[in-house]
Amino acid sequence: MFDLSGKVALVTGASRGLGWAMAQSLAFAGAHVILNARDEAALKERMKELAAKGLKGETAAFDVTDHAAGAERIGAAARKHGRFDILVANAGIQHRKAITEFDAADFERVVATNLTAVWALAKEAAKVMIPAKRGRIIMTGSVSAILARPTISAYVASKGAVHALTRELAVELAQHNITVNSIAPGYFATEMNTVLIQNKEFNDWVCKRTPAGRWGKLEEIGPVAVFLASDEASYVNGHVLVTDGAFSAAM
Repeated sequence: MFDLSGKVALVTGASRGLGWAMAQSLAFAGAHVILNARDEAALKERMKELAAKGLKGETAAFDVTDHAAGAERIGAAARKHGRFDILVANAGIQHRKAITEFDAADFERVVATNLTAVWALAKEAAKVMIPAKRGRIIMTGSVSAILARPTISAYVASKGAVHALTRELAVELAQHNITVNSIAPGYFATEMNTVLIQNKEFNDWVCKRTPAGRWGKLEEIGPVAVFLASDEASYVNGHVLVTDGAFSAAM
């Protein structure tokens, strides 16, 4: 079960954090993984790590807000491998400011990366997947789109829209044997959250507020992506799979 042998997957934001964790898990399940980020050097180091473990993959350095680059890379992957099976649209950014101090340009920058780029990549993936009558599109949402907190208005808005986009595309693409789902992580110990982890008050709050009593570990997100990418999840569609140690289930 959950065998991805022969499948071709693109994971954005794969040089670190959740993206890297998901890319590794997909590769361990047998997929040929295309690692994306903006930093080519970082990607090459990650590719060395995969190769050392006997895993298959390649790099694709581009900014996800460059829609033409994303379209070209998905098309090139399909031509090179004769198929394109899995898109994990994970790349995202954060910006923390009180709403009264939040610049419109920063709001638009976050939305461009966290939402518009996801939509654009899903569009290009669908162009390849529809003729093949198969595909998996997985987006990274957030528990912050379900239970909000102050100073991250752009992030919350963008991730909430990703959840909505997941449902819309699932309905639109299901007839083509394509599933579209999101993973909504809770608080994971990633580079993006370093400033929060180092804040003792916030760190203590997360550990107390989360029924699991801790931050999520990176190795706990990858298997979720493998499940959604697998044939076994063929009837799971339009779902936001919350992965948060019961954070959002607790009062």
